[in-house]
Amino acid sequence: PGNCWAFKGHQGQVVIRLPARVHLTAITVQHITKDASPSGTIISAPKDIAVFVSLLGTSGGDLALGGDREEETLLGMFTYNVEKDPVQTFPLKKMLLPKAFSHVKLLVKSNWGNPWYTCIYRVKVHGK
Repeated sequence: PGNCWAFKGHQGQVVIRLPARVHLTAITVQHITKDASPSGTIISAPKDIAVFVSLLGTSGGDLALGGDREEETLLGMFTYNVEKDPVQTFPLKKMLLPKAFSHVKLLVKSNWGNPWYTCIYRVKVHGK
């Protein structure tokens, strides 16, 4: 408990650079259980999450997401449910023209009630 990537407030984002270009199929998010939490609550867990990739950077060099004019494509929006298993996998939307990406952006839009910070313990990206 506490050994997480924490960001201030209830909203934040992280861009993950993948070791190779990947055709993304799903994303897994993990948080601790209520039993493992010293406070007995997990209100710092992410709640509403969106996953994006950038259409730029699909050919040529690696471009991080978040640039001024990069077009992002939403691959999925989902809710991490603190009442379910702490490891939750969410399928991502298949694109009409399958492409491999080197970066994926996880945007946390809300958490389960902690006004000071949000914690992410583990993110796994699935694909081929």
